[in-house]
Amino acid sequence: MQPSPPFPVDQEPGTQPVMPQQEFVRPAHDDIWDFAETCMAQTQAALLEARAANAVELSHAIATAREFHATHKPADLLEVVARIQGHDEEHLSRAILELGNKVAATLPLFQPLLPFAGKLIAPSAFYDSFDHIHKIAKVLLSPVIFAEDTDAIGTASANPVASAILAEEIRTSVFKRFGIRPFVTTVRLDYESWTFLARKHFEL
Repeated sequence: MQPSPPFPVDQEPGTQPVMPQQEFVRPAHDDIWDFAETCMAQTQAALLEARAANAVELSHAIATAREFHATHKPADLLEVVARIQGHDEEHLSRAILELGNKVAATLPLFQPLLPFAGKLIAPSAFYDSFDHIHKIAKVLLSPVIFAEDTDAIGTASANPVASAILAEEIRTSVFKRFGIRPFVTTVRLDYESWTFLARKHFEL
């Protein structure tokens, strides 16, 4: 008997996943940076809807994030926007959390904040089995925080759009390989846990 996932599940087995805002068109595996572009587009739409950032700030933030991506360095739009809005390091954590709250409010699925996620052990066996998931997770800065075989899997990020996109890719990949639809949980991280897990999982 498989153990139950430790967090609320966001999808019942056999149902169609609910995607945020815009329809997510899955890129080819060798175009992993397309996942970052999709994430930026959906995050931009959510920030505009929530009135959490204006068009000028977002245009500057997207250009800045793309400069990082051009050098194969991940950059999440929420963090870039927070810095462009003038928040210094001392207040960056709270600013990103507030932006994440506003983005999360525009999405159809509730993603709880998980304060102890940084203490969870990285699922090395899952990453080894699904190397492309590890690469996409790095691009999205959304680590897989637990994996009970392929039945119950969880991903997390400071940006709820990023974890939702990775969750859909996990569902697609597991179903394609094993013919099963896993329970996939998405949760949110505070800035400290997020940056810690990014270093731990992706050597950033």
